[in-house]
Amino acid sequence: MSRYHGPLLTEPTALALLAAHKAGADRWHGSLDLGFSENTARLHEGGWTWLGTTYPYPGKIKPRTIYRWDGEAFEPVSRFDGSLIKLVPTEWGVPTFEIDGIKMLPTSKESPLDDARRKVALVEPRGKVVLDTCGGLGYFAACCLEAGVNRIQSFEKNPDVLWLRTINPWSPDPESPAAGGRLHLAHGDVTGQIGTIADASVDAILHDPPRFGIAGELYSQAFYHELARVIRRGGRLFHYTGSPNKLTTGRDVPAEVAARLEKAGFQAKLALDGVFATRR
Repeated sequence: MSRYHGPLLTEPTALALLAAHKAGADRWHGSLDLGFSENTARLHEGGWTWLGTTYPYPGKIKPRTIYRWDGEAFEPVSRFDGSLIKLVPTEWGVPTFEIDGIKMLPTSKESPLDDARRKVALVEPRGKVVLDTCGGLGYFAACCLEAGVNRIQSFEKNPDVLWLRTINPWSPDPESPAAGGRLHLAHGDVTGQIGTIADASVDAILHDPPRFGIAGELYSQAFYHELARVIRRGGRLFHYTGSPNKLTTGRDVPAEVAARLEKAGFQAKLALDGVFATRR
């Protein structure tokens, strides 16, 4: 998929543009790509010009919604194909995404990119080959690239998530000079694709599956044995579990995950909002 390079509007950005125009300003300086960069838009009566292209002033902009230019109008960055998937702004600039209203990334205390950076640091990716099982918006991959990974293989099975990645400026582009050919992003289900990965061929694993209730196969003993097979001895793994409430779910998912990883051949312990493990 080709990358989107037009403006991205949120409610605060749209209101700031309109306020500057109503105040008679001929320029507005700020970010039109979710805080990824800053630039200047020229304001005039017929619209505003940014990076050589002129756009109309936006109409009604809803909160908690990101808008992109589709060539004719500003439209929400969302799709519905059985499930509603939506790119959602955060106070940190770096967006999260939702599927049927369920937020997929933690954002209450810090940017989802900073959250990913802390987790990636546990596997020490510099100079390593890393398997990223459930790529999502690519924040694990972005942090691995930033940290000097040698190669990262990332899988994502949801085509709509891959579409969001082409619009989100914070999602790493495998074709960019910054990636330098190190990021390999595949559209596929890792539960089926992992069988194609050679034994002991990766140095570290980042596993960020959807919650247990909708992706139980990614928490299965059989899948954990596959993770143990493809990682070298001494290799590090971080498995995101979140912090489900045992009183409401009746399960201690992090403890169950740790026990299954131990059975598969890892030494595991709870860390951050998941499980950190080392291949024995």
